[in-house]
Amino acid sequence: MAEQLEHPYGTINVELVGAWLHMKPEDDGCFWALNLMKYVEVANYDDGREGVSGKSADDAYSPVGPLAAVGAAVAYLGDVKSQPLGTPMWDRVGIIRYPTRASFFEMQERKDFKEAHVHKKAGMDFTIILSCLPNTHDASASTEGDLVLLIDKGTDDAFAAVQGVTQVALFDVEGVIIGDERRYDRARFVRVNDDETLASLISAAENAEDAQILVLRSFIDNLVDTVVTA
Repeated sequence: MAEQLEHPYGTINVELVGAWLHMKPEDDGCFWALNLMKYVEVANYDDGREGVSGKSADDAYSPVGPLAAVGAAVAYLGDVKSQPLGTPMWDRVGIIRYPTRASFFEMQERKDFKEAHVHKKAGMDFTIILSCLPNTHDASASTEGDLVLLIDKGTDDAFAAVQGVTQVALFDVEGVIIGDERRYDRARFVRVNDDETLASLISAAENAEDAQILVLRSFIDNLVDTVVTA
């Protein structure tokens, strides 16, 4: 029997994953895995190694080779500069575009991915991974101001009417892959140029259940490009 990966940093959504396993190839296609990551202070390696921070363990994880082997691409990577709303307090956001759900499962079975995954297992305290599908995007959106990630749920879009933000990309959330009992409907990326506009976003989300507002410091930003070229 093939070795199974352990995911102590979150609960697998068996309903969504089960549906994927039964998905017909002709119904499969691209999806964006949005990772919200919170690290342990000190990494917990099974081999007993010490003195490695959770963040450093995640840096060592970096499965670029396995991702490329299944046709996946890094769409975004950045640290959380501030978090005006939402729990827990996240450390980093990463997004991977997978060509299919089948490719996601293929990567989980790769030997090189399993070897890299020991670092994620050691360094991660908790993660939520959302399967996202593009709704709208603006390839010409300004790059000025802070990039802010807005996540909410419900039939009413908590952030749609806020003035003064530059809309970058809106994703519909297909479901939670790994996480907890919380579920979401939208993940929106906007540019914000001042504290007043950020305050308006916070105010708009006051009545939104489990809403998240994350101000990001970007390292890799191919988000819109990965949508345009999908």
